[in-house]
Amino acid sequence: MQNPFQNAMSQLDKVANIKNFGEEFIARLRHPDRDIRISIPVKMDNGQLKIFEGYRVEYNNVLGPYKGGIRYHQDTEINEVKALAFWMALKCAVAGIPMGGGKGGITVNPRELSKGELERLSRGWIQKLSDILGPMKDVPAPDVNTTPEIMDWMADEFEKITGDKTRAVITGKPLGKGGSEGRGTATAQGGFFVFESLKKDINLPEKCKVAVQGFGNAGSYAALIWKKAGHNVVTVSDSKGGIYNPDGLDIEKLMEYKKTTGSLSGFPESKEITNEEVLQTECDLLIPAAFENQITAENADKIKAKAILELANGPITPEADEILFKKGVSVIPDILANSGGVTVSYFEWDQNLKNEHWSEKEVFDKLQPILDDSAKKILVKSKESNTDLRRGAFILALERIQEKM
Repeated sequence: MQNPFQNAMSQLDKVANIKNFGEEFIARLRHPDRDIRISIPVKMDNGQLKIFEGYRVEYNNVLGPYKGGIRYHQDTEINEVKALAFWMALKCAVAGIPMGGGKGGITVNPRELSKGELERLSRGWIQKLSDILGPMKDVPAPDVNTTPEIMDWMADEFEKITGDKTRAVITGKPLGKGGSEGRGTATAQGGFFVFESLKKDINLPEKCKVAVQGFGNAGSYAALIWKKAGHNVVTVSDSKGGIYNPDGLDIEKLMEYKKTTGSLSGFPESKEITNEEVLQTECDLLIPAAFENQITAENADKIKAKAILELANGPITPEADEILFKKGVSVIPDILANSGGVTVSYFEWDQNLKNEHWSEKEVFDKLQPILDDSAKKILVKSKESNTDLRRGAFILALERIQEKM
C-alpha cells in the first residue's frame, strides 16, 4: 500500500519545481502543526473494555480554524490522516474559504459495532479531544463511514463538556440539529459545477459518456446528477464490484435497488464487471468517488477516459498522474473537484454562528460562483505554468496560504 502522505509530499515537490515558493515556506508545509493520537476506551455491550486508536491532525490554520472530516475505517492510520489534512488545507485555500486543514479518524470497522458501542466510541473521541476543538479552533465533519447522527452525538458531547450551545463545532449534522440544506449532495453537486465550468476547456462533448467508481454518498449522487443533466452513465461500482450497460443505467432505480438489496449485483439490464474494468471503461469522463490510490502506475496506461474528475481524495498516485498527463488525459484534481463538500460545511458553520438557516437553493446559489471562480483561476494558473490542472490548483492554493503567512 502506498503511503498517502509520501504521495502528498511528492505532489508538493513537483509544484515547488515549477514555481519558486522559497525553501522555508515549503519546509513549513511538510509538517502538520500537530498530530495527535488518542486511545479511546469503550465498554462493549458484553461488558468487556476495548481500547480503540483515534487521531486528529491539525495541519495548517493560517486561513482560519482547522477543518476536516473524521473517518471510521479498519485501515485508517496516521499517514492517511496526515495526507488528508494536508489536502484539506489546500482545498479550503482553493475554494477561498476562511478555514484551515485538519482531519481525524478512528481505526475501527464500524459495521462490527452495535449502535450503542458506536455512540460511546464517538463520544469518547470528543471527550479526548474537546480541549483542542471548538468553533474558532478546529471544526470536524463527517467522512468515510461517519454519518449526520454520529456528528449529532459529537456536537452534543462537546456541548456537555464545554457548554458551547452554537453547535458550530461540528458540521454535517442532521437538518433539525443545526445541519445545512444541501450538505448530503454538496460534494457531488460541487463536482458537477466544476465540470460544467471546465467542460469546454478540456474538450468534452455536450453529452458525456460517464463511468463512476464508488457508489457511496458522493458516487451515487454524482451518478444521479450527471444522469439528470442528460449525460449517459454507463457504469458504476461499489466495493463489491461494478455493473455496466452501454445504453446507460437508470440511476434512480439503481439507488432504490442498492438500498433494498445492499448491492449493485443482479440489477436488471446490466452486466456485472470488476472495479478494475469500471476504471478502464471507454468513456468521456471517469469519476473515481471511492478511496485513494485507485489509479496507479500499474493501471494508468489502461485508462480510456478523455478526462477524470476526482471526487475521492487522492485516487490517482503521482506516478499515474505523469502517465495520464503524457497520454493527454485531463485530470480535474480532488482539491478543486470535491471542494463543494467543505464549502457547504463552511456554510453550515457560518449559519450556526449567525443562528440562520438557508434554503438548499440559497446554499447552491452561493456555492456555484465560488467553485466557478476557483475553476477558472486554476485553468489560468495551469496555462501560465504550462502544466496540468492539479499543479495549477496547488499553485493557487499555495499562493493564498503563503500570502496569509
